Amino acid sequence: MKTISSFAERIIAWYDNHGRKSLPWQIDKTPYRVWISEIMLQQTQVATVIPYYYKFIERFPTVVDLANAPQDEVLHLWTGLGYYARARNLHKAAIQIREEYNGDFPTDFDQVLALPGIGRSTAGAVLSLSLGQHHAILDGNVKRVLARHGAIDGWPGQKAVEQQLWQLTNELTPKQDVQKYNQAMMDMGATICTRSKPNCASCPVAIDCQGQLSGRQTDYPGKKPKKTIPEKQAWMLVILDSDNQVQLIQRPPAGIWGGLWCFPQFDNQALLQQYLHQTGLKQSDIELAGFRHTFSHFHLDIQPVLIELNAQNASSNVLDSSCVMEQTPRLWYNIKHPAKVGLAAATEKILANLAASINQSDLS
Repeated sequence: MKTISSFAERIIAWYDNHGRKSLPWQIDKTPYRVWISEIMLQQTQVATVIPYYYKFIERFPTVVDLANAPQDEVLHLWTGLGYYARARNLHKAAIQIREEYNGDFPTDFDQVLALPGIGRSTAGAVLSLSLGQHHAILDGNVKRVLARHGAIDGWPGQKAVEQQLWQLTNELTPKQDVQKYNQAMMDMGATICTRSKPNCASCPVAIDCQGQLSGRQTDYPGKKPKKTIPEKQAWMLVILDSDNQVQLIQRPPAGIWGGLWCFPQFDNQALLQQYLHQTGLKQSDIELAGFRHTFSHFHLDIQPVLIELNAQNASSNVLDSSCVMEQTPRLWYNIKHPAKVGLAAATEKILANLAASINQSDLS
């Protein structure tokens, strides 16, 4: 009877023949470059990340370059990737590395783990993939492969299930060729052991995969318990002047759209109307389309409200009071010559709709 090679041996052999070896962050690998890629790849597909990675590394080729940059520029280059706390933490971590490690990315696991925005799996991935250090990883792809292979019940977000998966990944991660193995496990989850249609015929460990043998591959890992997602509403004030500039405000550092530039927001229409009455501002005849923006924990139905400033209502008093949030940084953003600042996804959508409406109005 033929002896089955170890789990790790089969995974590494598969990687040698089929694994991804020419991704941008796999060329001239350094802890810094791998770190940037790992943070970008959280909740984001490789194809989406690649152009952002190129621009980011071109602008910030070293940790010190990233640390020395203003946060607005970092967020600007992140615009469109979402989950902006990742970018803010990257910037904070870069500053910490500059101050505490003279700009050299730390190579000690505990030091890397202590940096903002880095968890156990990310720290292990950075040090194993760039330096070959022996650390196990457990990102979403690896969780799926292991949960199916071992038929591990339950949602990995539950502490007991996650601990079980950590124990398994620690047992299976080899001391030799850890770079290949960890990269292979991520590649396996991304290309073979996918969420809805796993390609078991091409899987190197299918022969003893408990999920595959039982025909229940897609039952693992367990699904997150469903919750009813609440719905909220927001009215966003779009103040447009005669020079095609709109007024934006910067959100507080923490919370939704933290540190990004957005339109002033009202949580109900009555507050908006009260504000317009107090300032004497009049709503434009141009109607901007409303839309729904979905966060991980609620839906936000957004209705932009356009105000076109003219010589009569563009007095300094109106402009000074047009920022809803007192003491909030504000910016006149030129639509045709945009500033390099971080914009929330909803802000980008409103700007695009506004530009289209202006162009249509000019044609009519």
